[in-house]
This record gives sequence, structure tokens and C-alpha cells, in this order.
Amino acid sequence: MTMLYRLDAAAPQIARHFGADAGRDPWAGGHVAPGAFAPVITAGREFIAGARTGRQPRRLIPRLWGVPPPPSAGDAARPGVLSVRNPDSPFWIGNLRNSEFRCLIPATAFMEWGKGTDRDGKRRQHWFACADQALFAFGGVWKDSEVASFALLTCEPNAALRYAGRNAMPVILPPDPAAWQLWLHGDWKQARDLIAPYSSSQMLER
Repeated sequence: MTMLYRLDAAAPQIARHFGADAGRDPWAGGHVAPGAFAPVITAGREFIAGARTGRQPRRLIPRLWGVPPPPSAGDAARPGVLSVRNPDSPFWIGNLRNSEFRCLIPATAFMEWGKGTDRDGKRRQHWFACADQALFAFGGVWKDSEVASFALLTCEPNAALRYAGRNAMPVILPPDPAAWQLWLHGDWKQARDLIAPYSSSQMLER
């Protein structure tokens, strides 16, 4: 499971790249760790009550990485849920079917723990980036239960992630505005086709 990623771009650059309104997002770049705030891009309806009245501009909004677990978990002190492993789970499916709760999670690299240790005896880290897009988007979903939060979607690993010893990887959307549009606005039957391993030939390990 992805436990750390980087977003080495400032809010205005991110907003331009994904065609969003940066608003007052203060993001200047850096690491994103669980329980920290980071920019996500929404379809722009989270502040609008009532019936749909046309498409709203995309928004860049700070949200907390880690959705509070459901009450059935029975432990309010548990850390937030960072990733969606089963999109058909009752905890997620309502939000995923409703496109306004899907979001783009901008990133420039992500870390996965690997097998074995490094030369210093520490657990091995593998940092991955995309060769075909320096600034990319994970597929994400947001919730507003106790806090304004988000989680990454995951899928089967590609060859690069399997070689690193992982059994899943984050969903990385193609470098295509049509894919971003589909994730933010499309019907779930079509949008869920984007939940697929990214090509290992387009991945760089740093």
C-alpha cells in the first residue's frame, strides 16, 4: 500500500495542468504523508447544495489523506483509510457511483516498500514516477464525514510493482484530459475501466 508520495509542483502549476481553479490553495510542493493535507482536484460541486444546474469548474482543494473508518470498525482511534482496495464495498460504492465524489490526486512520484533491506539495514524504499507525464493524477475519491478527506484507488500491480514485491498499486490515470474528464464526470460503468495497472514500460524507478 502506498504510504508516501511527492507532489513537486506548486498549486498554480497544478491547477493550470489539470484545468482547475487553484483558489487560495497554499501548496508549494513536497511530500504527502498519511494524515496530512494535500491538494486534490474535484468536479467543483462540494460547496453547492440542491439540484444540478450545469457543470461547475474544477477546483483545487486541500483535503486530508485518510478517510475516517466506518463506525462498524469499532475503533474511533484507528488511522484513516488511505486506499480503496475494493471499489464495490458498501463503504465506497455510493461515492464512486456519484461522480462528484471522485477526484484527481496530483502527484509526481510515489513510494512503495520493497522486499529486503538497503545497505544501511533499513527497509527498502522504491520510488516510482511516470516516464510519460512528470505531473500525473491518481484516481481518488473524497468524503466529508468527520473531516474533508480523500483516499487513493488501487488495482493489480504492473510488472515493475510486482518485481518490487507489491501485490497492488495506486491507480494512475492516463496523460489524457479525456481520462480526467471521465473520472470526474463519467458514468461509473465507464469510469471504473480506468481502474487498471499503469504500463510498466512508462514507469521510472528513482
